[in-house]
Amino acid sequence: MPKVLVISDSHGSTEELKQIKARHSVEFMIHCGDSELDMDAPELEGFLKVAGNCDFDTRFSQEQGSLIEDLHFFFAHGHRHQVKSNLLTVAYRAEEEGAQVICFGHTHIAGAEKVGNQLLINPGSTLLPRVRNEQTYALMEWNTVDDVHVDFYTVEGEHVEDLSIKTSLKG
Repeated sequence: MPKVLVISDSHGSTEELKQIKARHSVEFMIHCGDSELDMDAPELEGFLKVAGNCDFDTRFSQEQGSLIEDLHFFFAHGHRHQVKSNLLTVAYRAEEEGAQVICFGHTHIAGAEKVGNQLLINPGSTLLPRVRNEQTYALMEWNTVDDVHVDFYTVEGEHVEDLSIKTSLKG
């Protein structure tokens, strides 16, 4: 069962990143930007990562795609895709790349939803959440494309049941 840890908007916090990485045994980790750390910071070791609007290390790419097991992921911070207005731009961009799973940040608002054949995941912020009080991140795992789970956790490791979803990505 592949597991992907998704984090965004950690804004310079390092101890939280270390704790979260140590808490979960995962195959892949994605940081959706605004780490405010250097590309080669030890806390970001092992992460697939992109630049946010508060990241100034020019070695970060603006967006990335990755095939993880049998699912194609697209991830970007979201500031260049106007995610604060709507999710259409980032969804269209991900569709151009053939992605089924879209991970993004920027809004600091945790949530996951399936729209058409795409799963959109915003892990929230591990430092400065909006709308909710919890500082959050997400963990996605699947047995098959018919059995996909996205669970949200607080920085302290408490499961946030009302944000978590189970869905299918079968076309």
